[in-house]
Amino acid sequence: MNLRNNLFDKKDGAARIPYDETNAAGDLAKAIKQLLPARITSRPVVIVCIGTDRSTGDSLGPLVGTLLEERNLTSFFVYGTLENPVHAVNLAEKLDEIKKIHFNPFIIGIDACLGRLKSVGVIQAGEGPVKPGAGVNKELPEVGNIHITGIVNVSGFMEFFVLQNTRLHLVLNMAKTIANGIYKASLMYESNPIISAFKWESDKEQDIQGSIGKV
Repeated sequence: MNLRNNLFDKKDGAARIPYDETNAAGDLAKAIKQLLPARITSRPVVIVCIGTDRSTGDSLGPLVGTLLEERNLTSFFVYGTLENPVHAVNLAEKLDEIKKIHFNPFIIGIDACLGRLKSVGVIQAGEGPVKPGAGVNKELPEVGNIHITGIVNVSGFMEFFVLQNTRLHLVLNMAKTIANGIYKASLMYESNPIISAFKWESDKEQDIQGSIGKV
Protein backbone atom coordinates (compact mmCIF):
# COMPACT_ATOMS: atom_id res chain seq x y z
CA MET A 1 0.00 0.00 0.00
CA ASN A 2 1.36 3.42 -0.93
CA LEU A 3 1.35 5.56 2.21
CA ARG A 4 1.35 8.89 0.38
CA ASN A 5 -1.59 8.02 -1.85
CA ASN A 6 -3.69 6.89 1.10
CA LEU A 7 -2.76 9.33 3.84
CA PHE A 8 -1.76 12.52 2.06
CA ASP A 9 -4.01 15.13 0.51
CA LYS A 10 -3.04 15.53 -3.14
CA LYS A 11 -3.30 19.32 -3.05
CA ASP A 12 -0.64 20.16 -0.50
CA GLY A 13 0.95 16.85 0.50
CA ALA A 14 -0.39 17.09 4.07
CA ALA A 15 -1.82 14.09 5.89
CA ARG A 16 -5.43 14.62 7.00
CA ILE A 17 -6.59 12.12 9.62
CA PRO A 18 -9.86 12.30 11.60
CA TYR A 19 -8.93 11.94 15.26
CA ASP A 20 -11.57 9.26 15.93
CA GLU A 21 -10.79 7.14 12.87
CA THR A 22 -9.77 3.53 13.49
CA ASN A 23 -5.98 3.41 13.90
CA ALA A 24 -5.75 7.21 13.66
CA ALA A 25 -2.69 7.28 15.94
CA GLY A 26 -0.94 4.62 13.86
CA ASP A 27 -1.67 6.45 10.62
CA LEU A 28 -0.42 9.70 12.13
CA ALA A 29 2.76 7.96 13.32
CA LYS A 30 3.48 6.72 9.78
CA ALA A 31 2.89 10.19 8.38
CA ILE A 32 5.22 11.78 10.95
CA LYS A 33 7.90 9.14 10.38
CA GLN A 34 7.84 9.90 6.67
CA LEU A 35 8.38 13.61 7.38
CA LEU A 36 11.24 13.22 9.86
CA PRO A 37 14.89 13.55 8.76
CA ALA A 38 16.98 10.42 8.33
CA ARG A 39 18.65 9.51 11.61
CA ILE A 40 22.01 9.61 9.84
CA THR A 41 21.81 13.40 10.18
CA SER A 42 21.77 13.10 14.00
CA ARG A 43 19.64 16.28 14.21
CA PRO A 44 17.78 16.56 17.52
CA VAL A 45 14.01 16.35 17.05
CA VAL A 46 12.30 19.05 19.11
CA ILE A 47 8.52 19.21 19.56
CA VAL A 48 7.12 22.67 20.28
CA CYS A 49 3.52 22.51 21.52
CA ILE A 50 1.97 25.97 21.22
CA GLY A 51 -1.07 27.26 23.10
CA THR A 52 -2.52 28.10 26.49
CA ASP A 53 -4.91 26.44 28.92
CA ARG A 54 -6.69 29.77 29.36
CA SER A 55 -8.65 28.98 26.19
CA THR A 56 -10.17 25.53 25.65
CA GLY A 57 -9.65 25.59 21.89
CA ASP A 58 -6.09 26.81 22.23
CA SER A 59 -5.20 24.18 24.84
CA LEU A 60 -4.55 21.46 22.26
CA GLY A 61 -0.79 22.14 22.14
CA PRO A 62 -0.10 22.14 25.91
CA LEU A 63 -2.34 19.09 26.37
CA VAL A 64 -0.25 17.22 23.78
CA GLY A 65 2.94 18.41 25.47
CA THR A 66 1.75 17.24 28.89
CA LEU A 67 0.72 13.82 27.58
CA LEU A 68 4.10 13.43 25.86
CA GLU A 69 5.97 14.53 28.97
CA GLU A 70 4.23 11.72 30.87
CA ARG A 71 5.55 9.24 28.27
CA ASN A 72 9.19 10.20 28.96
CA LEU A 73 10.23 10.17 25.30
CA THR A 74 13.90 9.31 24.83
CA SER A 75 14.35 10.34 21.21
CA PHE A 76 12.37 13.62 21.08
CA PHE A 77 12.56 16.79 23.19
CA VAL A 78 9.25 18.38 24.22
CA TYR A 79 8.49 22.04 24.97
CA GLY A 80 5.08 23.45 25.86
CA THR A 81 2.95 21.83 28.57
CA LEU A 82 0.05 22.85 30.77
CA GLU A 83 2.55 23.69 33.51
CA ASN A 84 5.04 25.47 31.25
CA PRO A 85 3.15 26.60 28.13
CA VAL A 86 4.63 28.11 25.00
CA HIS A 87 2.27 30.87 23.92
CA ALA A 88 2.04 34.25 22.22
CA VAL A 89 3.86 36.14 24.99
CA ASN A 90 6.93 33.90 25.29
CA LEU A 91 7.08 32.18 21.88
CA ALA A 92 10.01 34.13 20.42
CA GLU A 93 11.98 33.77 23.66
CA LYS A 94 11.37 30.01 23.78
CA LEU A 95 12.46 29.54 20.17
CA ASP A 96 15.72 31.38 20.90
CA GLU A 97 16.23 29.20 23.98
CA ILE A 98 15.64 26.00 22.00
CA LYS A 99 18.17 27.00 19.34
CA LYS A 100 20.77 27.70 22.04
CA ILE A 101 20.22 24.35 23.76
CA HIS A 102 19.91 22.16 20.64
CA PHE A 103 22.30 22.37 17.70
CA ASN A 104 20.47 22.59 14.35
CA PRO A 105 17.18 21.20 15.73
CA PHE A 106 14.51 19.65 13.55
CA ILE A 107 11.37 21.23 14.97
CA ILE A 108 7.83 19.84 14.92
CA GLY A 109 5.35 22.65 15.54
CA ILE A 110 2.02 21.67 17.10
CA ASP A 111 -0.95 24.02 17.36
CA ALA A 112 -4.73 24.20 17.23
CA CYS A 113 -6.43 25.78 14.24
CA LEU A 114 -9.88 26.61 12.88
CA GLY A 115 -11.31 25.33 9.62
CA ARG A 116 -14.42 24.29 7.75
CA LEU A 117 -17.26 22.64 9.64
CA LYS A 118 -16.74 19.28 7.93
CA SER A 119 -13.03 19.36 8.86
CA VAL A 120 -13.50 19.82 12.61
CA GLY A 121 -11.74 16.94 14.36
CA VAL A 122 -9.20 16.45 11.57
CA ILE A 123 -5.49 16.25 12.42
CA GLN A 124 -3.11 17.53 9.76
CA ALA A 125 0.61 16.74 9.43
CA GLY A 126 2.85 18.09 6.71
CA GLU A 127 5.95 19.96 5.70
CA GLY A 128 6.46 23.58 6.68
CA PRO A 129 5.82 25.55 9.88
CA VAL A 130 2.73 26.29 11.88
CA LYS A 131 1.68 29.94 11.92
CA PRO A 132 0.50 30.67 15.47
CA GLY A 133 -2.02 33.45 15.89
CA ALA A 134 -3.02 33.53 12.22
CA GLY A 135 -6.61 32.61 13.11
CA VAL A 136 -6.95 35.54 15.50
CA ASN A 137 -4.91 38.09 13.52
CA LYS A 138 -1.73 38.00 15.62
CA GLU A 139 1.77 38.41 14.17
CA LEU A 140 3.90 35.65 15.72
CA PRO A 141 7.01 33.73 14.58
CA GLU A 142 6.43 30.70 12.39
CA VAL A 143 7.40 27.44 14.09
CA GLY A 144 8.69 24.16 12.74
CA ASN A 145 10.28 22.30 9.87
CA ILE A 146 7.06 20.29 9.83
CA HIS A 147 3.71 20.87 11.51
CA ILE A 148 0.92 18.99 13.21
CA THR A 149 -2.32 20.90 13.61
CA GLY A 150 -5.72 19.96 14.94
CA ILE A 151 -8.87 21.62 13.58
CA VAL A 152 -10.81 22.22 16.79
CA ASN A 153 -13.64 24.46 15.59
CA VAL A 154 -15.11 26.49 12.74
CA SER A 155 -13.40 29.57 11.29
CA GLY A 156 -14.91 32.64 9.69
CA PHE A 157 -16.50 34.68 12.47
CA MET A 158 -15.32 35.89 15.90
CA GLU A 159 -12.42 33.41 15.98
CA PHE A 160 -11.21 34.38 19.45
CA PHE A 161 -14.67 33.79 20.89
CA VAL A 162 -14.95 30.49 19.00
CA LEU A 163 -11.65 29.25 20.47
CA GLN A 164 -12.76 30.24 23.96
CA ASN A 165 -15.96 28.23 23.58
CA THR A 166 -14.60 25.07 21.98
CA ARG A 167 -15.53 21.82 23.74
CA LEU A 168 -12.70 20.51 25.91
CA HIS A 169 -13.89 16.94 25.30
CA LEU A 170 -13.03 17.23 21.61
CA VAL A 171 -9.71 18.97 22.23
CA LEU A 172 -8.62 16.40 24.83
CA ASN A 173 -9.46 13.45 22.59
CA MET A 174 -7.60 15.04 19.66
CA ALA A 175 -4.62 15.66 21.95
CA LYS A 176 -4.61 12.00 22.99
CA THR A 177 -4.56 10.87 19.35
CA ILE A 178 -1.75 13.28 18.47
CA ALA A 179 0.32 12.29 21.52
CA ASN A 180 -0.17 8.59 20.81
CA GLY A 181 0.82 9.14 17.17
CA ILE A 182 3.99 10.99 18.15
CA TYR A 183 4.86 8.32 20.71
CA LYS A 184 4.49 5.57 18.10
CA ALA A 185 6.56 7.62 15.65
CA SER A 186 9.30 8.01 18.27
CA LEU A 187 9.48 4.23 18.70
CA MET A 188 9.80 3.75 14.94
CA TYR A 189 12.40 6.50 14.79
CA GLU A 190 14.41 4.92 17.61
CA SER A 191 14.45 1.57 15.82
CA ASN A 192 16.33 3.06 12.85
CA PRO A 193 20.09 2.74 13.44
CA ILE A 194 22.27 5.85 13.33
CA ILE A 195 25.07 5.26 10.83
CA SER A 196 27.87 7.64 11.65
CA ALA A 197 30.33 8.89 9.08
CA PHE A 198 33.17 7.85 11.40
CA LYS A 199 32.02 4.23 11.48
CA TRP A 200 31.60 4.19 7.70
CA GLU A 201 35.13 5.50 7.20
CA SER A 202 36.49 3.01 9.75
CA ASP A 203 34.83 0.08 7.99
CA LYS A 204 36.07 1.35 4.66
CA GLU A 205 39.64 1.56 5.98
CA GLN A 206 39.45 -2.01 7.31
CA ASP A 207 38.23 -3.26 3.91
CA ILE A 208 41.16 -1.55 2.18
CA GLN A 209 43.68 -3.02 4.64
CA GLY A 210 42.14 -6.45 4.20
CA SER A 211 42.47 -6.16 0.43
CA ILE A 212 46.11 -5.14 0.72
CA GLY A 213 46.83 -8.14 2.93
CA LYS A 214 45.46 -10.49 0.28
CA VAL A 215 47.68 -9.13 -2.50
